[in-house]
Amino acid sequence: MTTTIVADHVVVGGTTADVLEPGVVVVDAGVIVSVERVTGARPRGPEVVDLGASVLLPGLVNAHAHAPMMLLRGVSEGHSLLTWEGWLGAIRAKELHLTPAMLTASALVGCAEMIGSGTTSFADQYLFAESYVGAVESTGVRATVAYGIVDMGDDERRDRSLVAAEAFVAEPGTDLVDRWIGPHAFFVDNRIDTVRAEFALGRRYGVGLHAHYATSTEEDDVCEQQFDRSALGMLRELGIADVPVLLAHANDVRRDDLELLAGTKASLVIAASVAMISAAHAAPVRAALDAGVNVVIGTDNVCGNNNADMFEELRTLGKLAAFAEQRPNPITPIELLGMATWRARDAMGGAAGDGTITPGAIADLIALPVAALHRGPVGAQSVHSALVYGASGFDTTHVMTAGRWLKRDGELVTIDLPAALAQRQIDFDTLMARVVAAA
Repeated sequence: MTTTIVADHVVVGGTTADVLEPGVVVVDAGVIVSVERVTGARPRGPEVVDLGASVLLPGLVNAHAHAPMMLLRGVSEGHSLLTWEGWLGAIRAKELHLTPAMLTASALVGCAEMIGSGTTSFADQYLFAESYVGAVESTGVRATVAYGIVDMGDDERRDRSLVAAEAFVAEPGTDLVDRWIGPHAFFVDNRIDTVRAEFALGRRYGVGLHAHYATSTEEDDVCEQQFDRSALGMLRELGIADVPVLLAHANDVRRDDLELLAGTKASLVIAASVAMISAAHAAPVRAALDAGVNVVIGTDNVCGNNNADMFEELRTLGKLAAFAEQRPNPITPIELLGMATWRARDAMGGAAGDGTITPGAIADLIALPVAALHRGPVGAQSVHSALVYGASGFDTTHVMTAGRWLKRDGELVTIDLPAALAQRQIDFDTLMARVVAAA
């Protein structure tokens, strides 16, 4: 079905500052077929959606999320999940009592919050991925779901997880949902033999890996002690140049090692809010971009962040980078938007042009009212700056993935959120009863 979308401002995206004012975008079969400036009368007709005084832009991509962890939202307040002790005490102690059936409703709640705040695609990594991937598919959002593997020195757990992960990726993905491998943390709670097996699975099935990396210096400390080289040096030997890899956080990635990632399929995923709330270091984003490394953005889980709004991540990263670099605007608004759109689609295996509003690109689009941007005077503040520093994702009125409306006129249309929230409470109560019973 063909849909024609008209808006007062159409942000083309990519590396340009092009904005069509007004613009018209034609979508057919989930793909953008034409993009033009409106020069005469605005198009009219039953297939036309005229958004009026709105900004239409490429949908945002959350490149590091854990949707099912909506089940544990709030349980880690006062803890840093980027430390071994914080993660074990606040999260892992409860995860040991999870059952796969507890994750479906929470995954739906997670998808609802992302869609509701303008995310059209996300990269997920969690346990028992086979139990909730169907729920993700049902929402119509685009996703890369990675099967979480936690080793922690337990051979039986490691072998069981690798078998389950292989079964997961052996089943083909869909047009919208890809299946990846999800090592929790290279070298830290995934031992070297496990890491070798995970890269082997990635090569065998042609899928990527999504892991936490450099939340602290733990990986480098382990690799220097055991292998007499840095963690990125080890990852190059293991095959990081051969398959797509998402390295989430990168707070303590060594600047001298950044060149090892340049030209590879690996991307650093920055979660600025989590770095700040966890009292971690700021990732060297400007240095990574200048070294030719692909850098993208994620929210991480709502236990450590309590927020899935990618617009908040954009401005938080912009401010944190300026603070860390001790100079204003080291990452421009256009660069920030690129990290949450076309760069992220590239990191997740998208085609050329995806993450922009150009002919041939996937029709993943969002719209916000101009008034919601709180923009300064025209000529004083660009649309891109207003989006990054003034917008809230929850002000989106329309969200489209692959040409299908997931949110329209401010309402979610593919998820029964009240039902999912009610089931999440039941699942949480069941989990906590199991935790108490085991104490």
